[in-house]
Amino acid sequence: MKKTLIIGASPDANRYAYKAAHILTSRGHEIVNVGIKNGEVAGVPIEKPSQIHSDIDTITLYIGPATQPEYFDYIIATKPERVIFNPGTENVELQRILDANDINYTEACTLVLLSIGQY
Repeated sequence: MKKTLIIGASPDANRYAYKAAHILTSRGHEIVNVGIKNGEVAGVPIEKPSQIHSDIDTITLYIGPATQPEYFDYIIATKPERVIFNPGTENVELQRILDANDINYTEACTLVLLSIGQY
C-alpha cells in the first residue's frame, strides 16, 4: 500500500481532503495529515508541516497555488515518489521544482483515481 501525505487536511467532512483520507484508510493505505486546522481525520491527527516523513510514496495536494510556496521546501525534503495535483491545485512553479528534483507528478483527482482502481 502507498503511504500518502495529505497536504491541506481538514476535519471538515465537506472537504475533499477529508473524503480522501477516509477512503485511503478504508482501503488500507497509511496516511499522514498535514494542515493548518487542529484535529484529526480518519483517526490520524493533523500535524503542521515540520516533521519530515521519509517514507512517503504520494503527496496529494488540497491547497491552492497561492498557499503552496510555504510548502515547497517541505515537499522536496519529503522526497515522495509522486505528487498529485487535485483540481484547483495545479501550479507550474511547483511542477518545475518537482522536475528539477526528479519527483513525478500528475494532475488528477485522488478520489477518482481511488474509485477506478488507478491510485
